Amino acid sequence: MEKKNKLSLAGQIFVALILAVIVGLLMQNNADFANDYIKPFGTIFLNLIKFIVCPIVLFSIMAGVVSMKDIKKVGAIGGMTVAYYLVTTAFAITIGLVFGNIFKGGFPALSTTDLSYEAAEPTSFMDTIVNIFPSNFVKPLLDANMLQIIVMALLLGFAVILIADVAPDANERIINDINDLSNVFMRVMEMILKLSPIGVFCLLCPVIAKNGPMILGSLAMVLLTAYICYIVHAVVVYSLTVKLIANISPIHFFKKMAPAMMFAFSSASSVGTLPLNMECVTNLGASKEVSSFVLPLGATINMDGTAIYQGVCAIFIAACYGIDLSLSQMLTIVLTATLASIGTAGVPGAGMVMLAMVLQSVGLPVEGIALVAGVDRIFDMGRTVLNITGDASCAVCISKIHEKK
Repeated sequence: MEKKNKLSLAGQIFVALILAVIVGLLMQNNADFANDYIKPFGTIFLNLIKFIVCPIVLFSIMAGVVSMKDIKKVGAIGGMTVAYYLVTTAFAITIGLVFGNIFKGGFPALSTTDLSYEAAEPTSFMDTIVNIFPSNFVKPLLDANMLQIIVMALLLGFAVILIADVAPDANERIINDINDLSNVFMRVMEMILKLSPIGVFCLLCPVIAKNGPMILGSLAMVLLTAYICYIVHAVVVYSLTVKLIANISPIHFFKKMAPAMMFAFSSASSVGTLPLNMECVTNLGASKEVSSFVLPLGATINMDGTAIYQGVCAIFIAACYGIDLSLSQMLTIVLTATLASIGTAGVPGAGMVMLAMVLQSVGLPVEGIALVAGVDRIFDMGRTVLNITGDASCAVCISKIHEKK
């Protein structure tokens, strides 16, 4: 008889997260040991996740597309998804700026002399468009380029739909093969996810051991402001959307999302959290054909957490330089950050690139990024949680809209 008192995956991850914080704080004087001997096991787990993400995205999107049997439906879902992400990103940057202004009196006045920061060359909008389309079948899978994998999956899925007109029997065989391969990779994912508690502990413990003093140091108020914004955005914006559009209780939504949120916090990787996020939204009732398209796209272009980070950091950096941002400058930041979330999609280190663009848009020195670069990982953990939660809220909302049609 099966035991009923076994701790759920969410419970196991939560215990691992708490233990990682405790052990990490105890190991602050031995951060190198944690980095050299604990972190590698977390890296192994993250590598396994990254190994399975690309085939899951490729075949799950293909399976979703062919199950719709209508190219126009896919286009409608894609349009609604991008619109949802743009609107929530605009709300996020606004929340970041509002709370940044409320709490800026408590921000430390750090010295800005001798600061240096080499800003990465921003990718032009047209280059971003060009880079969406793969020039090689294998390279996107090797580079884990999500946008290009999504385009590959869509083209292959559309081709399978069109085959139905000329060879219905071949169409059915191919659809069955795609579904079978998708199921195989899902089973592999389930095996890997059972190791999540170990992965969470080994990824988070070294981070706490290394950054513990910084969390309690001079940037504590800036970090606290960002995390308050993350929580407010999730509790207000996502709660409203899942309740009003998807008719899901916000408490039920966050409870089901807990495993993915805790994993995102420890790994700071939206793409790495993708398999677990897919499982969570399926448990919330989202259809696989919708979530298999919406979540990979969100992992690349949805940057709500990053937008909040930019708003708070822009206010903090401006305060360090003795500058008060005007209302028009803050509106410029909202517009720049919202458009940049699409414009920098798929760009490595997009968070820093976007922050540089935001600072330049209102005439703030890019060198100010050096003030927050040291604790970027701590910001990143929170913003990743918000990003993947936003992806999930979009998936359940679009799924509900699609269901009604």
